[in-house]
Amino acid sequence: MATLHSAPRFTQIDGLKGTLSGALGEHLLEAHEEHGELLLTVKRDSVEDALRILRDDHSYQQLMEIAGVDYPSRRERFEVVYMLLSLTTNSRIIVKCSASEDTPVPTVTTLWPNAGWLEREVFDLYGVLFAGNTDLRRILTDYGFEGHPFRKDFPLTGYQELRYSEDEKRVVYEPVELAQDLRQFDFMSPWEGADYVLPGDEKATTSPVEEAKTTDKPSDTGAGKKADDKAADTVSKGAPAEEDGGKDAPAPKPTEDRPTRAKRQGKAKDTAKATEPKKAPAKAKPAAKKAPAKRKPAARKKDDK
Repeated sequence: MATLHSAPRFTQIDGLKGTLSGALGEHLLEAHEEHGELLLTVKRDSVEDALRILRDDHSYQQLMEIAGVDYPSRRERFEVVYMLLSLTTNSRIIVKCSASEDTPVPTVTTLWPNAGWLEREVFDLYGVLFAGNTDLRRILTDYGFEGHPFRKDFPLTGYQELRYSEDEKRVVYEPVELAQDLRQFDFMSPWEGADYVLPGDEKATTSPVEEAKTTDKPSDTGAGKKADDKAADTVSKGAPAEEDGGKDAPAPKPTEDRPTRAKRQGKAKDTAKATEPKKAPAKAKPAAKKAPAKRKPAARKKDDK
């Protein structure tokens, strides 16, 4: 039995760009299609109003995710990305805005309660502030953690390390101390080549000796016409294997075609009987042991009376 759904099986993106662009109006900065989805860039201060229009007027009921992106070279280095889903039209769209460390983004907890956790995650990992979020605390990193680990300029080793102090009998935070001098990352692709000399590469520009030693004439190296003619000779020439290994011996004739072979005896018509193993002769039963004869009592002598 076929099941009918009110939502279409595939998202119809044709005409969606013009419809939503006209609905957002002055809140919209840019709209374009990418990877089969519609991407809308709105003003930072208009995020809450733009998402309310999409939720109430265009049936984008669910906020699926809030993510952050870091572009350190931009004036407003962060982008906050909202991913919306419409269950009635089976359509997904992406709405994003830009922000910096000092420009808070309006919270959307007034539209979706689950936005509180998602905004806390973006704040924890990127440091983006959300104005109006009454519970903006770290959610993934530990208490007392310094910095935001998803920023591109955050060091791979962090700023602090955590360990258990046996002397103080508690967990302590200490500045990171790198014991290895080679733990310096420049984030440069190895295929592009580094703009500095790596350890050991300085030897490539200098010769290991002051002057290379060469031979005065070819005969000193063993080269020449005489050596070339001798190189064509087989190394194993004259060996016993070379002398005896001429023509291969012919293969022996099949055994069945030999006239001297004796003919088979008998006929194997009854295959089942012929293949059955012969029964072993029955063993003779051991003879039963005779009971020992009873001894008769000896006659009493007259003197025993």
